[in-house]
Amino acid sequence: MEPQKQAPTPGDPVAWPRGPSTSQTPDDEEGPEGNTAPAAAFLGAEADDACADALWELPVEPAERRPECSRCSRPQKVCLCPFLPLHPLHISTHLYIIQHPAEENKVLRTVPLLAACLPQDKCKVKIGRRFSEERDPELSTVCRKSDTLILYPGAEAANLEEFILDSPIYPSTIIIIDGTWTQAKDIFYKNSLFRLPKQVQLKTSVSSQYVIRTQPTNRCLSTLECAAAALSILEKNDYIQESHDVYPTSNSPVPGEKKAQKPLPAESVPF
Repeated sequence: MEPQKQAPTPGDPVAWPRGPSTSQTPDDEEGPEGNTAPAAAFLGAEADDACADALWELPVEPAERRPECSRCSRPQKVCLCPFLPLHPLHISTHLYIIQHPAEENKVLRTVPLLAACLPQDKCKVKIGRRFSEERDPELSTVCRKSDTLILYPGAEAANLEEFILDSPIYPSTIIIIDGTWTQAKDIFYKNSLFRLPKQVQLKTSVSSQYVIRTQPTNRCLSTLECAAAALSILEKNDYIQESHDVYPTSNSPVPGEKKAQKPLPAESVPF
């Protein structure tokens, strides 16, 4: 009779059969003889990560903007207020400026100059690319009025001077888009609200005097110049356009500014 095998107790060590290991640590892995590339690559990746983490931890100093004039929003060293009217002009026309967001913080923008010349209740600036009745009920109401015009050139646009002579309703509001030609085109054609007002354009031989920001052609006017020309026609007051000539001649820029040497995106519309 064979002796009965004794079952192991919980405290006894258990001998497991030896076999191929199912896991290895990096130190246990064996590659081709003399090949240390995997280890070097691993260490190099760790070093790169450490450098990247150190860069993210570096303090970032905020860029300091030059002190700006509270009226014309230009740097104080090149303030244009001496070229602007001392007091806001008295006008009856309401002006709405539709400004592309990219123009809002540009130093060479002209909308602040325009706003500085007009009463606050007569000049409103709407910033954005897309507008609807839900987003801006006020602008939607303005666009639906029969006495509202939008200044934008095109085959369907009427000459502003000729239009006001024949129109039974005299315009009380005009909308102007502020941005580069591409930006203005995008805003006009992708917002159905802006095709509701009567579309008008300027027919003028006046060359732009805005020499700091190069225009595509001499017949392209800045937003400031377009608004001044349109308001002069609607108000029947030539002084409005004269008072907005902040650059008397194309050869006499404001002290402290240089004429652009390369064509820059201009906030202009060809008329």
